[in-house]
Amino acid sequence: LYNKSNYPPYVGGGGFIMDGPLAKRLHKTSETLELYPIDDVFLGMCLQVLKVAPVGHEGFKTFGIVKNKNSKMNKEPCFFRSVLVVHKLLPPELLQMWDLV
Repeated sequence: LYNKSNYPPYVGGGGFIMDGPLAKRLHKTSETLELYPIDDVFLGMCLQVLKVAPVGHEGFKTFGIVKNKNSKMNKEPCFFRSVLVVHKLLPPELLQMWDLV
């Protein structure tokens, strides 16, 4: 489906931040490209057309948090304070995280 050897740089679909003008430009650009079945990659394809490079941020944990479940650190608000987006937490873990923060 993809005619190049590598995908363009893209952001993880778990979450991202952009300003309103970029969102509008992405919407217009998305209508000019053939829809690709991997949404993260499709967004990267649109960003590439716009010559906008995604930038990583430590607060986005789209592959989950590596943590020792028995560590006291997991009960400390500072452990979660810099997390903006996180995957692979069960609902009770998310509630506990928000209670701590």
